[in-house]
Amino acid sequence: MSRKFTPGPAFLSAAPLLFVLLWSTGFLGTKGAARNADPFAFLTVRFVLAAGLMALLTAALRAPWPTRAQAGRAAVTGLLLHAGYLGGVTTAIWLGLPAGVTSVLVGVQPLLTGFLSWPVLGERVTARQWAGLALGFAGVLLVMEGRVSGGLGSPAALGAAAFALLCTTAGTLYQRRVGGDMPLLGGTTAQYVASAAALGAITLARGGGVIHWNAEFILSLTWLVLVLSVGAILLLMRLLRDLPAARVNSLFYLVPPLAVLESWLLFGERLSAASLAGLALCVTGVALAAVPARPS
Repeated sequence: MSRKFTPGPAFLSAAPLLFVLLWSTGFLGTKGAARNADPFAFLTVRFVLAAGLMALLTAALRAPWPTRAQAGRAAVTGLLLHAGYLGGVTTAIWLGLPAGVTSVLVGVQPLLTGFLSWPVLGERVTARQWAGLALGFAGVLLVMEGRVSGGLGSPAALGAAAFALLCTTAGTLYQRRVGGDMPLLGGTTAQYVASAAALGAITLARGGGVIHWNAEFILSLTWLVLVLSVGAILLLMRLLRDLPAARVNSLFYLVPPLAVLESWLLFGERLSAASLAGLALCVTGVALAAVPARPS
């Protein structure tokens, strides 16, 4: 009988930081892919490849597969966290919404999750954690100050980003509530299978989608499948299993500042004083929100 893995202090310290770093690159990779492909066709290919890799990994490691009930719950999580969230983000960027603006719009997620954690999950959010969530939100707004002067994009693009926000919030709460017994590898495979089926059906209903298989698209797709859909998602599922939802989601406040920093490093985009101040607020907010509530 296999022993249940219990993460130690080193894992709980390093994994959240690694997750944030990996997740922040997703907006840049999505921008590279969305410039060369229909969003639904691209995501269908991404999830088919990710499902295949996760299935091979599950079989190679002889990891358990989910039961029928667990697979059903994993499918719901996949439709929310993958098909819904990434479908909305990719569509928003495809419709012209800047990747940085998209990241800050969906960055409201930690505040929504903190607000809903108690009624949905029964997880108490302390005053200190609320202060951290508020500081993180203020920091995100500072980071994005001056980056939206060119306009926020079309109503359709904003609607897609809002849809992504609702899906990722609902998916996080649902996974935290019912996904505690889900086999990590096999359950994630089921999530990707459900997402690929749903987005593939949408692609066919829209008459198919064009993909330009150039170097930029192939590089973006490879990075998103291997680093995001395998590495980062496995980390997220593990963190949602071991840590309260509000603490995990406070980490998402670090994503927009890191995305801005990465854009500066890769594309030479200027960092303003407000962005640097916002980065400091985000770090402070996450540090406060990460303090666990004392048991009652």
